[in-house]
This record gives sequence, structure tokens and C-alpha cells, in this order.
Amino acid sequence: MSKVATRFAPSPTGALHIGGVRTALFNWLFSKNQKGTFHLRIEDTDKERSKEEYKIQIIKSLKWIGIEHDGEEYIQSQKIEDHIKIANELLKKGNAYKCYCSAEEIEEQKKRARQKKMPYIYNRKWRDSDEKDVPKDIKPVIRFKSKINGNSKLKDLVQGDIEIENNTIEDFIILRNDGTPTYNLSATVDDHQMRMTHIIRGDDHKINTFKQIQIYQAMGWDVPEFAHIPLIHTIEGKKLSKRDNASTLDDYSKIGIMPDALRNYLLRLGWSYQDKEIFTLDESIKCFNLEGIGKSPSKLDISRILSLNEHYIKTIDENDLYQNLFEYCKIYKEEIKSDKETKIKSSLSFLKNKAKTLEDIYNNAKFIINDEVNFNKDDFKLIDDKAKKIISEFIKELSLISNINKESLEPVVNNLIKKNDTNFKGVGQPIRIALTGSKFGPGLYDIVIALGKEEVLIRLDKIIS
Repeated sequence: MSKVATRFAPSPTGALHIGGVRTALFNWLFSKNQKGTFHLRIEDTDKERSKEEYKIQIIKSLKWIGIEHDGEEYIQSQKIEDHIKIANELLKKGNAYKCYCSAEEIEEQKKRARQKKMPYIYNRKWRDSDEKDVPKDIKPVIRFKSKINGNSKLKDLVQGDIEIENNTIEDFIILRNDGTPTYNLSATVDDHQMRMTHIIRGDDHKINTFKQIQIYQAMGWDVPEFAHIPLIHTIEGKKLSKRDNASTLDDYSKIGIMPDALRNYLLRLGWSYQDKEIFTLDESIKCFNLEGIGKSPSKLDISRILSLNEHYIKTIDENDLYQNLFEYCKIYKEEIKSDKETKIKSSLSFLKNKAKTLEDIYNNAKFIINDEVNFNKDDFKLIDDKAKKIISEFIKELSLISNINKESLEPVVNNLIKKNDTNFKGVGQPIRIALTGSKFGPGLYDIVIALGKEEVLIRLDKIIS
């Protein structure tokens, strides 16, 4: 048995779809588990819609979630000549033929099929025709001569045995009349040239697999093993499409989902191993197998992603958490200045409290990240003369404390409550607004300790003056 080789073959016609990421992940994990190689093929033959920016984004997205391919990217458009060569070889061997049906004729056949409420299958008009009868004004397409009799069986590594009647597969086009190859020809030639041993992809490709196997057999090539993964559906049970919200990796990274959490979620979306829920990267590689993939579609559940992300926020090393936050802010918010690092790291224990995303942590930490306080207008109105008097008294008391901690702050606040005949909110709210710009956010003592005495006095003085 040759060394396991798998591939992920996206088209760079848009941002990477979450279903594609899961397919890439399953291919990558399977090849790593089998000590094989994982390759990235960019299927960029749709010249109109393929863009370099999407190719770069696909590679970056895969890297972000921890998937790195072996060797160089394989660029499909650079191999077109090889695909055309195989089409001509199939023609020569009698496994393909030129079809001269006009667009109108094909449309007429489709219309008749619709009227009969039957699936359209090309009527094979030119399959055995004499080349002498060809019309001069029509450029032919090249069609593959599919099997007509009997059944074909696929031993699918996920779905089990799948059998279809051969006459349900039409004589599909392998070369268009402008000389460009079609998907089924290109993908088959590429997979053969790349020496792929396993093709793991969505189960919407099942019919393509039967077509491609016939090309392998006609060329006398080794047929790889196939595994068809059920598709991902929305929570309502519809097929997830690129138009859905939260369907691309960017949708998740921009709200602050961490790569490890999303990878763990996608791993468990349609795959299980005993009753284990949380997997490190090494455990994912060690445990992954095709037997654990279920046969029915999985539903994408954003609430489950958020709760997994929250679990990771609570449990990962705080240096790693800070690194994730730093990267997130650099891309989506503002870069955290180096002089803020120590303050944020020492405050993570309360900044991450109840946070489900990195965005939540960022929102909690804004009062540290920004030197200038951005006030919520409605909250700022709450700082009236009584509030200013409390803030002034707090400044005096705080100035006398040398070591700021909860134990030294509590008596100060209790004293102000008594003196001003109010409650904790009456004292805490104006101070919190003065320090952070909002009446909501972390606890008062946490805010004061995080900012430090000097910064607290500067911010409170500004309010009074």
C-alpha cells in the first residue's frame, strides 16, 4: 500500500466556507494519523470568478485554524494541457466521442425531460455516429462514453456500499466546445498526478465519484479510496450555503472565536470518539479515524461554538489567552501597546469572567487599553454634584493608601457609603463611570487595582476639574 496522501481542493471564488474547513480538517487529520501527506489544490479554472485575494485568504484561514499543507500549493489552471491531453487519449481509445448537438437541441431534450417530470439525461445521439455526418458549423464538445449496462458499486469508507445503475449516468462532457476541460476530467487527472490515495469530500460529490471512477478505469489507473462526508446544515435543517451568516471562517474570527475552540467544534461536528468532547491538537491527530464519521448531516450550532470558546477562555494558559487577544485586537480592533501588556495579563482573571469571546474580553479591557476614557453620554450625565463630591472624597482617601488591594479599598468605600448616606452603587457607580466611561463592566475594586493608583488619580482628577 502506498503512503496515504489526501488533498483539499477549494475554488478561490469566495471566502472559505465553514463546510470546506471541516472537509480540510478531516483530510488533514486522517493523513497525519496515517503518517501520510496532506496537499492543497487550488481549483482556479473559473477565470471569471477566481481571485488571487481569495486564494491568499484560503491559505491564511487554514493556517489560522492550524492546518498546514505539505509541499507547494498545486494550481489547477497550470495543468490544463495535461487535462486536454487525457481527453484526447480517451477519444483515441474509444472511451470518449465528439458530440455535435447544438445548444438548442440540448435545451429541447431538457424541456422534454421536464415535461415528463424525469431527470434529464443526454440522449447519446452522437455516441456511435459516423464522423462523415458531422455538421460543419458546430464546434463539438467531447463526451465520456459512460457504461450503459449493469450496476456500479462503490465501497465508501463512510457511507458503506453504494450501488447505482450505470444507465443513470449520462455521457458527461469532459471537454467543452471552447477546448476547456470540465471539473470531472480535471479533478480526476489532478488526483491521479498528485498520487492521491484517499478522496475525502462532501456527499454532494457522490455522483461525480461514479463518473470519475469510470475515467480511472478507462485510463487503467489505480482508483483511490473514497469517503463521502454528510453536509453541514443550518439549525433549521437546511443546507448551509455561503450566503448564510456565520458560514465563513472570518465570520468567527472577527467576533473573537479562538482557532483551537473552532477546530475542536468542527472536529466533533459529525465525528465522535467514545464520549470525549475536548481534544488537544495532538489528541485529534491520534484519535481521528473515518469510522467515527456519522452518516447523517450535522447542524451548525453557534451557541455550542460560543460555549466551547468560553471553555477554552477559562481553561487555557493565560499567556496563550493574552496572545490570542493581542492577535485579535491587532486585526479587528486596535493594537495593544506594549506598556499595557503587564496590566492586561495580571487582570485577565477578571477580564475573562463570563466572557464567551475575545471581543467580550476586549470590551471588558477597553478601560486599560485606551489612555483616554470614552464616555457613554447617558452614563456621563449621572456624574452630578453629589457624585463629584464622592469622587473628591475618594481621591483624598486613595492618596493616603500606599498598597492598593481589595483589603485596603473596602474600608474606604464603606466609609464613603456611611458618610454620604448611600449604598455601594451610590459610591461605586460614579467612580466606575469616571474610570471606564460606562456604568457597566468589571467590579470596582478590580478596575482600581488594574489601573493602579497613579492612573486612577489622573482619571478622577480630570472629572473633578
